[in-house]
Amino acid sequence: MAQKTSGEFEKEFMDGLEAESGKDLAAWLKIVDGFGSKKRNEVIAWLKDEHNFNHMQASLLAGIHANGGKPVYQSTDGLLDAQFGKNEDMRTLYDEFVAFITKNFPNATFLPKKTYVSVLENREFAAVNIKKGELRIGLDLGDRPFDDNVQKAKLSGPMPRISHMVVATDKTRFDDELFDLLKLSHSRCH
Repeated sequence: MAQKTSGEFEKEFMDGLEAESGKDLAAWLKIVDGFGSKKRNEVIAWLKDEHNFNHMQASLLAGIHANGGKPVYQSTDGLLDAQFGKNEDMRTLYDEFVAFITKNFPNATFLPKKTYVSVLENREFAAVNIKKGELRIGLDLGDRPFDDNVQKAKLSGPMPRISHMVVATDKTRFDDELFDLLKLSHSRCH
């Protein structure tokens, strides 16, 4: 059974908010507006302590509030499509990369962000930039030396710990060497 995406959790939360709490999203956004702090962690703690939200519900509401009342996660398909922009020809290679990850890391999920796609299994262990003619696959490989195949990361967006990258221009790059590098990155992150 497929895991729910963040967007699906967010939609369920928004759809069930009034039935569960007696107030719709607009009412809750006004309530959060009236809270003295705009710091996310303080808003989450306040929603949990004062309004009996569980952590996920409080986090979702705080995120929606901080996003101007708009869903945070439901637009991930649009984020992915935007990354292809002028690089639509890279979609097939990206799909093959997704299949490679799914085969080797069956619990991994993909979370499109504004400038990259995060590959995670609880924590981000890889990231992908879609560029003209290539996918840049970012990895957390610590102090592993760079070489012809594993370069210093030149990705936009992911955390600084994504230190290395492998460039894929065709599906032959999705091989045992990449699998071993992904395993190392995964173990460093978990």
